[in-house]
Amino acid sequence: MSTRTFRITVRGAFDGLSDAQRAALLADAAAHDVLRAAFTPEGSLTYDIAARPAFVFRFSGTGEEEEDILEATERAEEAAQNWLTERGYGFKNLRSSAEDLSQAPMGKRQRRAARYGGA
Repeated sequence: MSTRTFRITVRGAFDGLSDAQRAALLADAAAHDVLRAAFTPEGSLTYDIAARPAFVFRFSGTGEEEEDILEATERAEEAAQNWLTERGYGFKNLRSSAEDLSQAPMGKRQRRAARYGGA
């Protein structure tokens, strides 16, 4: 059985931030810029607090079965909640989406490589 790779996106909005929390997020914004976004096991957080209070966590997960995506999504949501709670950041409207990369459609180059057995 092969290992499946999942991409999980957890979205939400900061809620009830104090002036000090907002300032801290602004000060650390460069480290959480969308250009640094990546799907990682520990999660990658992006936001632009100057524009709006929304944030996005990107997680990668793995599993053996198609159903494992549900557990991976739950772990990602819990990790996002823990990160926010540990720092005292309020949040709302948390929602998640997940993709099983083994089920994702292949791009043109991937189809050609599969058809001709290589690059």
